[in-house]
Amino acid sequence: MNSNPSDRTNRRPRKPSHGRPRRGSQLQAPRPVSTQPPALEPTLCDVLPVPYSSLPLDSRLQEGIRDLGFKETRPIQSAVIPLALGGADLIACAETGTGKTAAFVIPTLQRLLNAGTIAERAARQEPNTALKSRVLVLAPTRELAVQIEDEIHGLAYHTPVTSAAVYGGVEMGIQERALKAGVDIIVATPGRLMDHMRQQNADLSGIELLILDEADRMMDMGFWPDVRRIISAMGSVRQTLLFSATMPDDVVRFALEIVREPKYVQVGHRFKPAKSITHRAEVMPESAKLEWLIEQLRRPDGPVLVFSRTKIGAERLSKRLVAAGIKCAALHADRTQDQRRIAVEGFRGGRYKVLVATDIAARGLDIDGIHTVINYELPDSPEAYVHRVGRTGRADEPGQAITLVAPDERQALANLEKSVGVRLE
Repeated sequence: MNSNPSDRTNRRPRKPSHGRPRRGSQLQAPRPVSTQPPALEPTLCDVLPVPYSSLPLDSRLQEGIRDLGFKETRPIQSAVIPLALGGADLIACAETGTGKTAAFVIPTLQRLLNAGTIAERAARQEPNTALKSRVLVLAPTRELAVQIEDEIHGLAYHTPVTSAAVYGGVEMGIQERALKAGVDIIVATPGRLMDHMRQQNADLSGIELLILDEADRMMDMGFWPDVRRIISAMGSVRQTLLFSATMPDDVVRFALEIVREPKYVQVGHRFKPAKSITHRAEVMPESAKLEWLIEQLRRPDGPVLVFSRTKIGAERLSKRLVAAGIKCAALHADRTQDQRRIAVEGFRGGRYKVLVATDIAARGLDIDGIHTVINYELPDSPEAYVHRVGRTGRADEPGQAITLVAPDERQALANLEKSVGVRLE
């Protein structure tokens, strides 16, 4: 789906406690506190594909599903949609590229249509109808927020559901007007939403459904304090859905603070990339990496996504590739929102064969046909590796991941292989 740089407004979407200690006569030694999070027991779910036409969904939503060419559910969708429609809190983990966005967007839209959207209730002139948003989706990056709202637009095309994307890098005025006018769904990055809350532009007291996408990344990026503050502004009665491709223990621990008796859905492995990806390592001196990369990119078999560890490194590498005659663009947090949009759309449309990015592209960059992911440097963590390589091999299509390794990084490579559970040939 195409990323639109403008802020979304209130419009029809375009088409496609801990209790007190008990008193006693004797003082007892405190019990040791476990630092391990409670083990999550996966909920038994049917993950077999079923026709979307067989699901109890509103006819207007079914029409949007057909428009997008969705015929059968994918495993994560088969597992999540019935549980979400039933009102359960969920912690869901599935490999990248498996359809997690539709897994939460579809039951979200059905929930709104069941109860009546803001527009429908206003049209019926229901008494005491407050123009308050009822759904909040939090995502770690601008790109992911835009892509989630694009999916909402496509699926909700034939419905009166409205939404707004709220993220940094653009002026706040249009976002402010949309938030104050009232939209059914807010899709936001935590930092920008906090900015609006400080200026009293966002009333979250009506939120009934909270969705966290890429929860582990939000924690990595330091968003968790903001997430807690955002949640404190909501009512106490809500459904919470939490999604991630990896589920480290820290994420489990934090997740259990904000959900109530959750169902845990595990599709695939918690820390492994998709089976459709082949992995290999190229061991070479650090000084030889650039020359190897230039030669590799002169005749690529398809679109290539190159990951650099730092913003400065990504910018410098992209300039060196351009100087070598390779059509590429850079994507990192120091680029403006317009520059990031041009880079993503140019890569998606074929203008650039290569995109050099930091880990902001490891989450939410959903571009069909990325043939190869190259880690110019070893990623900082196993989770980062899983998310990086998950940009290829999506929807069971074959993809390859190549990691460049300096000789003194062999032990780090071995540790990565052990943690992720794959062998880099």
